Amino acid sequence: MLPSLRNPRRTIGNRTFDFSQRVAVMAIVNRTPDSFYDAGANYVLEDAVAASLRAVRDGADWIDIGGVPFAPGDPLSVEEECDRVVPVVEALRAESDVVISVDTFHSEVARRSIAAGATVINDTTGLSDPDLARVVADSEASLILVHSRAQPRTQFARPQYDDVAIEVRDFLESRVERAMDAGVPDDRLFVDPGHDLNKNTLHSLELTRRLDVITDLGLPTLVALSNKDFVGEVLEKPKRQRLEGSLAAAVACVLNGARVVRVHEVAETVDAVRMAEAILGLREPAVLKHNMSDANER
Repeated sequence: MLPSLRNPRRTIGNRTFDFSQRVAVMAIVNRTPDSFYDAGANYVLEDAVAASLRAVRDGADWIDIGGVPFAPGDPLSVEEECDRVVPVVEALRAESDVVISVDTFHSEVARRSIAAGATVINDTTGLSDPDLARVVADSEASLILVHSRAQPRTQFARPQYDDVAIEVRDFLESRVERAMDAGVPDDRLFVDPGHDLNKNTLHSLELTRRLDVITDLGLPTLVALSNKDFVGEVLEKPKRQRLEGSLAAAVACVLNGARVVRVHEVAETVDAVRMAEAILGLREPAVLKHNMSDANER
């Protein structure tokens, strides 16, 4: 039984989604020299724009543009982060009506990104900037609330949880309340349990198994699993060999109620997600021919 959603039908920018009937695929485009997966492949502006448009052609519903990795490291100024992400937003918006989100925890970066055409802010720090929710509330943009425990770009060694699913749910519930108090309506909110963010592999696996604890909040749940370390540790595979494990984890989450999946390999994930939707009875097969006629096929 899939979870019921408070407001399954969402208009985000120029696109409308009924999350009771479909799953959105979000493509990752990081314009950083030190990104987790692509190691700076899209750091040049033209490369980041080209990667975004390629993801749209591959079937992405949504492009998530980041200028700062989540991993611990030196802070980046707001000006430099804006210089990385805003031109990508502007160029992509000029070419496509795709949903554009910006992965940032700074309210000023969020404000400038929304002005440039972003329609979602993806905050992996769960409102560490107290003004970010207000910036989103003052716009028509949506907000993704992600669970993490460390201060931005700082170490958080050996995370401990008594019950990771319950503790993550409670954190997200409190951030939903905080966002709504700032004026963001619940029909513009998404939640993300933050696989691997201040969590070890066992925590991430348990969140995948018990995703219903998160989806029971009644908001569309996003999962960001693609090529993460928990996949690599399960399979003992390096980052470039984690596609199959990432797809398996994504399908497991979709079957448990996830409604947005954030990924690096778009085309392969689109096929996996569409198959999962058909298994759930959310979509019809594209073609019906096998054993549908009075004669057997040869």
